[in-house]
Amino acid sequence: MEKFMDINDEVKSKIDSFVKNNRVVLFMKGTPQQPQCGFSAKTVAALDSVVPDYISVNVLDDPEIREGIKVYGNWPTIPQLYIDGELVGGCDIILNMLNSGELHQSLGLKAPDRTAPEITVTPAAAEKIMEAMQGHEGIALHFEVNAAWDAQFNLAPPQGNEIASESNGIKVLMDIGTAQRARGAVIDWVSTMQGEGLAIDLPQAPAPVKQMTVQELAGKLKDGDITLVDIRGADERSRATIEGAQVLDQDTVAKLEQLPKDSALAFLCHHGNSSMGAAEYFRKQGFTDVSNVAGGIHAWSMEVDSSVPTY
Repeated sequence: MEKFMDINDEVKSKIDSFVKNNRVVLFMKGTPQQPQCGFSAKTVAALDSVVPDYISVNVLDDPEIREGIKVYGNWPTIPQLYIDGELVGGCDIILNMLNSGELHQSLGLKAPDRTAPEITVTPAAAEKIMEAMQGHEGIALHFEVNAAWDAQFNLAPPQGNEIASESNGIKVLMDIGTAQRARGAVIDWVSTMQGEGLAIDLPQAPAPVKQMTVQELAGKLKDGDITLVDIRGADERSRATIEGAQVLDQDTVAKLEQLPKDSALAFLCHHGNSSMGAAEYFRKQGFTDVSNVAGGIHAWSMEVDSSVPTY
């Protein structure tokens, strides 16, 4: 009990309620949807690739828990993962356990598929990567595709449990989650108006958000073929609404996330700009039929239903 000596009973009770009443609990900075530090983001990506449901505690919302959790488990950093009431560790430990299969074992899951994905590094990309790696002895090229399908490369020493793929003389190391998402990936070097750089094509990624016209939306609503979600605040909705649109709040998000991934979703705002962010969030959750209503409710008023006020 000595480890609790710096935690008052109220804080200890709060932490106990999370740790003892939930099988998998992650104490982190931010939320799984919006991590507030790189270590929390990496840990979330690792967990998301293994277990669909877990409890997260945003320590930034409660300074007492933020400091108390460090004493509770005698672990000085955040994030911290607890499984079955026991402290597992922080970011580096979780990533190593993910790649070795220990995380799956701890969760009672079958051993992960460690088959190396087939990837293509074009000759142009291979040449640039080789140039960047010259003089970096003991450093490997790591490729990461997180749960939100954001991809990045970095140079770092190998950890030993990564999955390796090779193309055009370039060896790429990946964690298990990335290996699943990277199947069929093509890595090229391109020149654009913005400059030169690596371009990554991920065939496994969810389809991009579509821009839906208000006329298309009207047809789908008439047929009952789509769920329309209005992301505007209460004040704007009081001025103008589309009948049947759902309000975007925490309850709605939870319900939508439980829908089949091929459900048709459309997101609406005033002019079609802010709603794109909400649409993109659900695309990254694996939904394959996600649309943003182009022009928003303003376009609906002007082109479909003039009885809906403009503002």
